[in-house]
Amino acid sequence: MTEEKIEEKIITGTGLPKNTAAAISYVGIWLTGIIFLFIEKDKFVRFHAMQSIVVFGGLTIISFIPIIGWVLTPFIMVIGFVLWLFLIYKAYQGEEYMVPWAGQFAKKQLEKMGK
Repeated sequence: MTEEKIEEKIITGTGLPKNTAAAISYVGIWLTGIIFLFIEKDKFVRFHAMQSIVVFGGLTIISFIPIIGWVLTPFIMVIGFVLWLFLIYKAYQGEEYMVPWAGQFAKKQLEKMGK
């Protein structure tokens, strides 16, 4: 887990401050992550967008697994909600907080994309 502080007033390609754009990438779970991944060029925002896709896309997929996912769905929803609020807060604070495993995977995917 690494945490890096950024300046909040830097404006991104969307016309929003970096921290605001990064926080919004979590608001609609993986859907806003996909949107910001493709429309934004800033690395900080793209990292949070990719992490949103990985974390919440993964939780969504797990909840659809027959029997096991159905049993775990109530726990996944509670954990997902708390994680969702935490990640929005961290992004808005300007921190590049990496969720264990998912954050590292998101970084690797962004490197593969080459942007």
